[in-house]
Amino acid sequence: MRSHYTRRAVLGTGAALAGAGFLTACSDTARRSDAKAPAGYVEPDGPEVRAAETRRSRGRTERVRLTATRTSLELGAEGTVPTWAYGDRVPGKEIRVSAGSTLDVTLANHLSAPTSVHWHGLALRNDMDGVPGLTQREIRPGADFTYRFAVPDPGTYWFHPHSGGQRDRGLYAPLIVEDPREPLRYDKEWVVVLDDWLDGVEGSTPDGVLAELRRGMDHGGENSKGGDSGGHDMHGMHGMHGMGGSRPAGKGPSRMLMGATSELLGGDAGDVKYPYYLVNGRTATNPETFRAEPGDRIRIRFINAGGDTAFRVALGGHRMTVTHTDGYPVEHKDTDALLLGMGERYDVLVTAGDGVFPLTALAEGKKATARALLRTAPGAAPAASGHPEELERGRPLTAGQLEAAESARLSPGRPDRTVTLRLTGSMAAYDWGFNGKQYTPDQRHPVTAGERVRLRFVNMTEMWHPLHLHGHTFALPDGGPRKDTAIVLPGKTLEADFEADNPGLWLVHCHNVYHSQAGMMTVLGYRK
Repeated sequence: MRSHYTRRAVLGTGAALAGAGFLTACSDTARRSDAKAPAGYVEPDGPEVRAAETRRSRGRTERVRLTATRTSLELGAEGTVPTWAYGDRVPGKEIRVSAGSTLDVTLANHLSAPTSVHWHGLALRNDMDGVPGLTQREIRPGADFTYRFAVPDPGTYWFHPHSGGQRDRGLYAPLIVEDPREPLRYDKEWVVVLDDWLDGVEGSTPDGVLAELRRGMDHGGENSKGGDSGGHDMHGMHGMHGMGGSRPAGKGPSRMLMGATSELLGGDAGDVKYPYYLVNGRTATNPETFRAEPGDRIRIRFINAGGDTAFRVALGGHRMTVTHTDGYPVEHKDTDALLLGMGERYDVLVTAGDGVFPLTALAEGKKATARALLRTAPGAAPAASGHPEELERGRPLTAGQLEAAESARLSPGRPDRTVTLRLTGSMAAYDWGFNGKQYTPDQRHPVTAGERVRLRFVNMTEMWHPLHLHGHTFALPDGGPRKDTAIVLPGKTLEADFEADNPGLWLVHCHNVYHSQAGMMTVLGYRK
């Protein structure tokens, strides 16, 4: 489908535009008090936001209906589990439009809980960004809301809720924005969505896992607080052994992960032990098969929709040529394998060989894999337990090894403002935050339209964090790629610059769903 975008909000049944004055009437879980909100900032539906929308290109409107509902996920031989999803499939049905179009999406909430939709990576109008309590009222059960906005930039994106831990259920789907002047040439295209899965397995839910993490880690040891010094600290956890840990109160086995390490991630690989890892909603023993002819040139769009897992990805018997990350073009670079943090996307080109090949996603540091198959000829598939040698041949490519394509580079210039965000918290207290504080919607780090802003992420913890900026893309240092999500390793500092050209209130957060829910979120606010 080819279309063109605009950024106008419209009202849906039972829900409305999300300016700050509007939010006073929100429900308890999405309420923001205007009396406490700082004055002098652009509102999500303010005139500055509307003016920015009118400057975007306008074209054909593409209308889509989504339904957030209870469904089940077939895990093959592993059985069927209940979950929440968009429609009756996981991932949800892909939305595909053309850059310059207007996207008009009505979400009907058939769940028992409020929900929302965040359009991950898009530079869209602020009141359509989908953050309850900040940019919109949450969508109550039985209600509809219509998201309507211009989509100016081609690329690989996706969408998911920004309501509690719902992203670690089945509520996610790809959003592909095609370039009407696409410079790449290829014969086939695949969208590959990676995920870690626990929802519905033996009674597990994301809410239960977060409760276990908070309860299991908070033992009050000498290092359990102290958010400024941080540390993925196991002090006081002597009773937890192996890869499981203590059982939580309530349903389901323990999902607390111990002992998973990765040199690539600077040490600790994650917090959560997932029973399954998926490619396009399917397990390694029941993989999706992509078919092609030998010699076909194939574009693969990788999306990491996981909650707590970085994936190391390789296609057995093939080299990959990286062409884009987070939707923006890079100088082409060949690699055997990629490392994707949660929320990151990479586009690659491959030339198909002759045979049956595993497309394998290793859950980094967690000793488990997801996979699909590329088949260009008859023959037996490789064993599900095998790993292609490309996964272990040297270090996988990460964003810091890429350079932005000329069309994606920021113009030369020094920052007008630096916003320093210290990543703080500990595994012991599970008190993740920025600058020693957990998230509240009234937080503001001021920026002014027209400025070049430098984000300075200083990781004072002993855990890696994939940091995501809403509504903008930033440039990594020294000519690095344009990104909206980037990994910050423990003890390291990452500086990234962006142009303040999209007014509103914009979330910055860790894309580990459990870290963000524990408090590692804050707000960049445009001054009036």
